[in-house]
Amino acid sequence: MSDRWALDGVEGGGARLVPLGRDGLPAGPVVTEPDLVAAVRARPEVGRWVWRSTADVFPRLLAAGVGVERCYDIEAAEQLLLGHEGRLGEPRSAAAAWARLHDRPVPPDPPARAAEPGSQSSLFEAEPTGPGLPFDGLLEVYAEQQRRHGAAEHPDRMRLLTAAESAGMLVAAEMHRAGLPWRADVHRAVLHELLGERYAGGGEPRRLAELADQVSAAFGRRVRPDLPADVVRAFAETGIKVRSTRRWELAEVDHPAVEPLLAYKTLYRIWTAHGWSWLRDWVRDGRFRPEYVPGGTVSGRWTTNGGGALQIPKVIRRAVVADEGWRLVVADADQLEPRVLAAVSRDPGLMEVAGHDGDLYTRLSDRAFAGSRDQAKLALLGAVYGQTSGDGLKNLAALRRRFPRAVAYVDDAARAGEEGRRVRTWLGRTSPSAVGAGEAEEAGIPQDDDGAAAGGGAAARARGRFTRNFVVQGSAADWALLMLAALRRATAGMRAELVFFQHDEVIVHCPAEEAEAVAGAICAAGDLAGRIAFGDTPVRFPFTTASVERYSDAK
Repeated sequence: MSDRWALDGVEGGGARLVPLGRDGLPAGPVVTEPDLVAAVRARPEVGRWVWRSTADVFPRLLAAGVGVERCYDIEAAEQLLLGHEGRLGEPRSAAAAWARLHDRPVPPDPPARAAEPGSQSSLFEAEPTGPGLPFDGLLEVYAEQQRRHGAAEHPDRMRLLTAAESAGMLVAAEMHRAGLPWRADVHRAVLHELLGERYAGGGEPRRLAELADQVSAAFGRRVRPDLPADVVRAFAETGIKVRSTRRWELAEVDHPAVEPLLAYKTLYRIWTAHGWSWLRDWVRDGRFRPEYVPGGTVSGRWTTNGGGALQIPKVIRRAVVADEGWRLVVADADQLEPRVLAAVSRDPGLMEVAGHDGDLYTRLSDRAFAGSRDQAKLALLGAVYGQTSGDGLKNLAALRRRFPRAVAYVDDAARAGEEGRRVRTWLGRTSPSAVGAGEAEEAGIPQDDDGAAAGGGAAARARGRFTRNFVVQGSAADWALLMLAALRRATAGMRAELVFFQHDEVIVHCPAEEAEAVAGAICAAGDLAGRIAFGDTPVRFPFTTASVERYSDAK
């Protein structure tokens, strides 16, 4: 019996299913079942389900207590394949893929749906939400995707990337259902401590109003600190020219308005992004359930659809509290991107430095920077992010002498970007043909005030900085998917639940007696992901873990 089945939901809650051969073609008759959940539950021997979109099917299975080991997400695969073929941005739905296959008009993807705060089920629909496609058309798209994987630059890596992205979709749905433990009473106490009393009518709370008065007093007239143009104009009236109200720029200004203005900006962000309204909208029954979007950025990093889960301020993390008798195992990957650079560049010296669990920058400083950890860190991060001016240029020269293959790897990627060529992560995720404001910000490229990448003659260099970072950051994102998949499998027999993931950090909520085993599973998953992604290298991917009752205690 085949261990791979295709599945598609039909109107009324039923399903069509068929076993698949290794060539991606049907290996038996199509079966129609009246109940999708019952159809999956009756086939526990299936090792991988092939379906149009995880969001269309898996949440319904989870709600019924039915899990799956693996899946193949056709629409996630289409996105990766389009990028690899230099067609990123074209519609990614299964119906669009089928239309392209038959030279028919390609339907646009449905508009992105805004998440509905506080809802357990609203983030995923039981029925497909994209353009319609018959089941035989879906099977045809899947078979064609198998051919396209085989035509990739590195077919096995591309297949692994698709499997990892599909696994990420399962993890994201499970994390949404589990939810991040959240104490609303603690959150309210923190807001009162930081912001003071709330005034009737929804106006600014007391502490913000006090800081706004201090800013106005410093300028000698009424100034709205929440309006950047008003603040810039007020500084200009005192003879001080500032281009923006960004924190780093204001910190260089000597004026009595700066201190209350910076304090106001910090508290205003908390009030608007994670204040009382956010708490009312997003926390239900002791859980915060954001909708995670795997591959939400072009480099493969995750985003969230509403709720700001990936930007929880440190002070608000005090409200993330484990259930009684449970713990939060919080784990951060140690110096992830430098270790990834060592693995993908195959630089012997840097791989040796990254082959230990200790502080990578300290070992690097002993090798090339006369014991200066700060210089070693600046040099290595400068190579990844393109910060090569001033002392960075001198430090980079020292790095290039000791680790030439590593520096050449990112230099080659930067050159490709400057010349308008695309680059790929180790597994095959492909950079876009142009760098927009969002991609530039993600890669740390300086932005003009209007949000565009610093342009003019610098446009090519800006793209080079993006592709320099893309090959490392994107490969780190690919590793993270494999780490999550390995951790999901390792904890399958436990009560532990993955409840949070952000770039290189993961949180598992588990009974106190499972905390030690969970910490060990996280560390093992990191190294296993490294071997699966990058092959047999000496590079280690260690984690720093902490078992705590509240998230803020882990930092």
